[in-house]
Amino acid sequence: MATFLYKLGRISFRRRHLVALIWVALLTLAGVGAASAPAAGNSSFSIPGTEAQKAFDLLEQRFPGTSADGATARVVFKAPSGEKMTDPGNKATVQETVKELADGSEVVRVTDPYQAKAVSKDGTVAYAQVSYKVSGMELEDSSRDALEDSAQDARKAGLTVEIGGDALQTVPHTGTTEIIGIAVAAVVLVITFGSLIAAGLPLLTALIGVGIGVSSITALASALDLGSTTSTLAMMIGLAVGIDYALFIVSRYRAELAEGRDREEAAGRAVGTAGSAVVFAGLTVVIALVGLSVVNIPMLTKMGVAAAGTVAIAVLIALTMVPALLGYAGRKVKPAGEKGKLLGRAKKQEEQDKPVKPNLGTRWASFVVRRPVAVLLLGVVGLGAAAVPAGSLELGLPDDGSQPTSTTQRRAYDLLSEGFGPGFNGPLMVVVDAKDSDDPKAAFTQVGAEIKGLEDVVTVTPPAPNKAGDTATITVIPDSKPSSVATEDLVHSIRGKGAGIKADSDANVLVTGQTAMNIDVSEKLNDALIPYLVLVVGLAFLLLIVVFRSILVPLKAALGFLLSVMAALGAVVAVFQWGWLAGLMGVEQTGPVMSMMPIFMVGVVFGLAMDYEVFLVTRMREAYVHGEKAGQAVVTGFRHGARVVTAAAVIMMAVFAGFIGSSESMVKMIGFGLAIAVFFDAFVVRMAIVPAVLALLGRKAWWLPKWLDRALPNVDVEGEGLRSASGDQDKELVRA
Repeated sequence: MATFLYKLGRISFRRRHLVALIWVALLTLAGVGAASAPAAGNSSFSIPGTEAQKAFDLLEQRFPGTSADGATARVVFKAPSGEKMTDPGNKATVQETVKELADGSEVVRVTDPYQAKAVSKDGTVAYAQVSYKVSGMELEDSSRDALEDSAQDARKAGLTVEIGGDALQTVPHTGTTEIIGIAVAAVVLVITFGSLIAAGLPLLTALIGVGIGVSSITALASALDLGSTTSTLAMMIGLAVGIDYALFIVSRYRAELAEGRDREEAAGRAVGTAGSAVVFAGLTVVIALVGLSVVNIPMLTKMGVAAAGTVAIAVLIALTMVPALLGYAGRKVKPAGEKGKLLGRAKKQEEQDKPVKPNLGTRWASFVVRRPVAVLLLGVVGLGAAAVPAGSLELGLPDDGSQPTSTTQRRAYDLLSEGFGPGFNGPLMVVVDAKDSDDPKAAFTQVGAEIKGLEDVVTVTPPAPNKAGDTATITVIPDSKPSSVATEDLVHSIRGKGAGIKADSDANVLVTGQTAMNIDVSEKLNDALIPYLVLVVGLAFLLLIVVFRSILVPLKAALGFLLSVMAALGAVVAVFQWGWLAGLMGVEQTGPVMSMMPIFMVGVVFGLAMDYEVFLVTRMREAYVHGEKAGQAVVTGFRHGARVVTAAAVIMMAVFAGFIGSSESMVKMIGFGLAIAVFFDAFVVRMAIVPAVLALLGRKAWWLPKWLDRALPNVDVEGEGLRSASGDQDKELVRA
């Protein structure tokens, strides 16, 4: 592989005009496609295989035109102090608002609070429910505007009016902190390279890669039902890995220049060595992201595949466009160790006269090699302490109760809890399919009676059958809030009763609604976590065996990842569930951690963790293969790679931290979780635990059974083939 990539790097350097033209053409094509594509709504949300989804599908068949899974809004009214909602003036205002709401083009129906008995016992709170034809993420802005305008009109009449439900869902925005993250990345690159030109190359190529990826997603969004939120993850991951991959190529290029090679040769060798690490690091990220499809949640699968495509583009750009741009930069990109103007060029001669001082990476690695046990224990204990909060992890999906108190959704949630009880915010819809039953009406009655006898039930509405009389819906109001364990137990209890009813009357009982859907999604994600972990870690483990030609190094990499991801989950629990530093992170409302967070972090963090493992350890492997002792190879790997890996980690942390400013709690949580996970993995696991373990293992770290060594393909990540091709083990230039 090294030889092939070496040739690719030289060709890209030599044919830089053609390479640059191709990538600019692809960016233009993707941009035109995105601009001309029909505006995508938002991806339809379905969870195949869950009972809640089966019930929604059944309702579509048996109650056509009701849009059972369409968006809903609850417009909650509260009377002024000393008044009631039944007072004539207040009643007239509410009925006028209901009339306005019913005029919407996407509205299916609006319930009148006075006809539906939706007025609290004390008469101070009432609500009107609006049902729409499409889901909340597919709702047009005009419908949301009409909803909010109607509420505003009622407020002018003196009522307190708040709006809850999923009709107000909007596409999240990331805010200005995303730009700050990119700015931090730029500063780190300038400090690392000491040159604006060298620092600008990774940023430019990363932005081009993300531009192509996100534009392609936008262009295909309508045709593939990708939705407008799919590009968020692609942008987040694409920026981070795009900058990092280009950083490693440019850094190796400068190192090759410092050894006396001409620029074309240096570009070829940079792509042949560091480029091999980029390919395998990119493969681990792609495996982790595509592996999200095992969860069988279409939205998550599309997000993973889209982000994986952006990572693949970042790899291709690093291998081709980066050497092409290095050709354009010429002598403006200095060899490693040669200072540019930004780092005090006037002192260049003075520094050259001084003896070479070991860099920080060399000094740190030498310290770790001398005291591996102490460093290993300190790193493991530290991560273990950070992981302690993960033992209190509570999972759930967000509802209006998890919104900040400044939002109308949260205020509507609190008003409904005040007037009707906390369970009123999470009604359960029970669907009774009695098509095969001899007496459907008796089956409907039996189901209602059975549910009334369960704990934590406040209200059970009479069965509402369809026209055919073979299916009915029953609304159940729990006594507890939607995200509580008691409500989850109630859902399972109703489903448990359904098994006995099926045996008695051949009627199927299904529980659905937003609360039941959230419970089913959480359970589906939890059930998929172990198979996903086995698949992703297993495939990456095999890949790393090929890369490092070792059993223990990949095993150590996987165990180190588990430490870092558990510590990161602990930090997420401490901030988003316990509320530690919540104000600093902009977390206005604490609550359960989102159900998809663990599986999402496992996938993305594993891919990124392997990036640092590949980049750092391949340098050690390269030194070991070229004749150095195991301990010295660790020091050599740090001398060449620690500075760059540190810069890459800081850049990735800055990019991820930029998404903490998002208005969407899920994106905020993901940004924080990934940023802290990169910190733990790069600076504790890869920079401390990895060299300590390798120092303790010595030569055994690179042991591989002879039969397996013969069976594995030789991918030559270390670039040994380049030296063999030249016939010189030192600094002779390779002749293509």
